[in-house]
Amino acid sequence: MKDDIGVAEGGPDYIESVFPRSDFPRYDWVARPAALPAEVWTTETTHRDGQQGGMPLAAEQSGRIYEAICGFTRDSGAIRQAEFFVYRESDRRALEAALGRWNAGAPVEPTTWIRAAAKDVELIRSLGVRETGMLASISDYHTFHKFSPAGRRPAAAAYLAAVRLCWDLGIRPRLHLEDATRAPLDVIAWFAEAVLAEFARTGADARLRPKFRVCDTMGIGLPYDDVTAPRSVPRIFARLRALGLESEALEFHPHNDTGLIVANCLAALRAGCGAINGTLLGKGERTGNAPLEMVLLHLIGMGFFPAKRPDFVALNDLAAFYSELGHGVPAKYPLYGRDAHRTRAGIHADGLNKFWWMYAPFDVPKLLGRLLEVSLTKDSGVAGIIFLLKQHRQINPAKGDSRVLALQAWVLAQFEGGRQTSIDWEEMEGEVNRIFGSS
Repeated sequence: MKDDIGVAEGGPDYIESVFPRSDFPRYDWVARPAALPAEVWTTETTHRDGQQGGMPLAAEQSGRIYEAICGFTRDSGAIRQAEFFVYRESDRRALEAALGRWNAGAPVEPTTWIRAAAKDVELIRSLGVRETGMLASISDYHTFHKFSPAGRRPAAAAYLAAVRLCWDLGIRPRLHLEDATRAPLDVIAWFAEAVLAEFARTGADARLRPKFRVCDTMGIGLPYDDVTAPRSVPRIFARLRALGLESEALEFHPHNDTGLIVANCLAALRAGCGAINGTLLGKGERTGNAPLEMVLLHLIGMGFFPAKRPDFVALNDLAAFYSELGHGVPAKYPLYGRDAHRTRAGIHADGLNKFWWMYAPFDVPKLLGRLLEVSLTKDSGVAGIIFLLKQHRQINPAKGDSRVLALQAWVLAQFEGGRQTSIDWEEMEGEVNRIFGSS
């Protein structure tokens, strides 16, 4: 090893320009991606894909979630729209209530989701929405096996008929290109060009210019531009941008089947996409939709929303509400899972005691409103006990304190007796009161 005195004797350097004490980690660009839009945002689909993924909502529950979305985004512009189903009476009541809130000044615009079919457009004719999503399946997996007659041209003709009706009604269409990451790129471009050409022929108001949502329906997209389309998410958006589509007309809707959902979202934005569609806390079909709170954490790190931020602390209430509904977030779900900031390793607990930044990615209590926690196992040692005493009783005894050693003996006895689960503060508190006295 080279003995470089200048490096060896330096420090500590916490690289606070990237890991500021009071904020989320920042991106320190070597070169800002050329295609990254100057403005980006997200849109919410819990009322649509969250329900479709197994969380049916009564109108009152839908209203509470809409309010939670508004309470999270506030006036930051981080979440701009929320889409609703319209096929059930309860969904239409939920949409009507959300539209009332929007018209009264709420920050999240309600839109609808329908199939790209004329009969579905009729459903939203009088609902008062300015924009609707329209399912436009684009891969041959769909167009050759969902439609009769089968094929690309019949499918496109049906979609265009529905789009024209939207324009006639003064509603902006948002074409959801289902299964785009398994569709030939030339087919995606051919259909987008057909829609744009039809829009030009109609002479419709510029406010009705169509949007396109690229859907990674099966979660098999890749965040790389050095693989071919259609799996390359960046290449799909580069092709659409080359057609003259602006970033604000492009949206990405991924799923997490192969674990790359956030990476794919960031790749889409870096390639010129303006909006990410997903759900707060990752609700949705199968493995879930894009978790908007995680995407937004990265966008803040990139420098977006510098003046007005979404309120990450507010999501604790939404997580609690989902638990009430029986759809709580998994224990190890990032940021908001019960164990997301909980360690069971003695060496980690010891590090938290000595310098808690060592085992925290950022100021979790301040930015998320969640405690750093320790659960005790047979391997947690006295460091875990001391951390819990500091966290919950504001006392900091020495490792050799007889009371700490008594607690450690009690913990070890649990596991020597065959216990297989960790011990949390709520269970340990009674023993602490016995040994230390009640607080």
